[in-house]
Amino acid sequence: MGKTITYKIYSSTSEFPENWDVFSAKNIFLSKEYLQILEISSPENMKCNFIGLFQKDELVGIALTQFVNLSAVSSYGERDHCIKTEVRNFTFKKFSSNILIVGNNTLTGQNAFCFSENVLSSDILIVLNNAVQALKLQIQKQGNKVHLIIFKDFSETQISLFELSEFNSYYRFSTQPNMLFEIKKHWQSFDDYILDLSKKYRDQFKRARKKAEGITKRKLSLEDITNYKDRIFELYMDVAKNAPFNTFFLPENHFGIFKKALKEKFLFYGYFNGKTLIGFNTLIKNDSDIDTYFLGYDEKCQREKMLYLNMLYDMIGYSINKRFNCIVFARTALEIKSSVGAQPEKMYGFMQHSNWFINLFIAKLFRYFEPEMVWTERNPFK
Repeated sequence: MGKTITYKIYSSTSEFPENWDVFSAKNIFLSKEYLQILEISSPENMKCNFIGLFQKDELVGIALTQFVNLSAVSSYGERDHCIKTEVRNFTFKKFSSNILIVGNNTLTGQNAFCFSENVLSSDILIVLNNAVQALKLQIQKQGNKVHLIIFKDFSETQISLFELSEFNSYYRFSTQPNMLFEIKKHWQSFDDYILDLSKKYRDQFKRARKKAEGITKRKLSLEDITNYKDRIFELYMDVAKNAPFNTFFLPENHFGIFKKALKEKFLFYGYFNGKTLIGFNTLIKNDSDIDTYFLGYDEKCQREKMLYLNMLYDMIGYSINKRFNCIVFARTALEIKSSVGAQPEKMYGFMQHSNWFINLFIAKLFRYFEPEMVWTERNPFK
């Protein structure tokens, strides 16, 4: 066992130790800059807390947690109206609506924690788990029962870190994969990417571009985002409400706050038919990677103009031209992302129910509420 590690729980970024960002140099989503924005622009049903891990007085690790109240949203959206959906909603609200997440529920990938190479990962994770259990009690003293604790989004290579007796009571689960688009070294421009596509997928690209004729795309400034705020929120909600499952809805001022704070690290592209905004997508620069963020569109225009597919091509073109290494396309729409060249990375999480009896059956319950998604992986390249 290494030297004793202790923890501190912070309810605000203003309490952070000065050297917090030493650990977030490679991940903007754990930086103080980003977490400050998240603090003021997070969904109404989400409360962030932060954990510092110390060896003596030296900071050796940082972590993000989010307490999410699912009873505050219609979790299963407006797309599916059936008995199973009603049962799901009732069960969630009764037994699993209050979730303490170690990680970031608005993103895909390991954005939960980062720690020093000079400490044993096992020592850190044991203390982090203790901190999370303490935070759970803290939340409960404030009058909110925590039903589930979830450690979120770890790759195949990262899950071995959790092979500790302290995590024996957690159920390891897997959901939809993270779709990653690796940018090949020989792609000097978007044309090089197109040349690498097989005929079938080059034809798909040409068809999408032809359908989008008449649509104009432009990068929106903070002033633009502010002026179009109502329309942006309407388009975002059109997409969000049709999702099969929702754990939150963003507040109306979310994108403006992000643009104001992150400036050129946050990109917002609007798609116009004449003067009408019919869609948008957003990107966040994260060191050598670029993460796709939220988007919105008019469903009728999306179908007629193949808008979503065109957005994917535009994101690829930008990322190649700007010499990023990887696009994190996140979850959802797996097949269409696969058709442009993204590949799935299986993601895992760990969950523990507060009720010991329900926790015994957590695996069966999870498989009922989250059936495995069947989809066909594509390879668009020659």
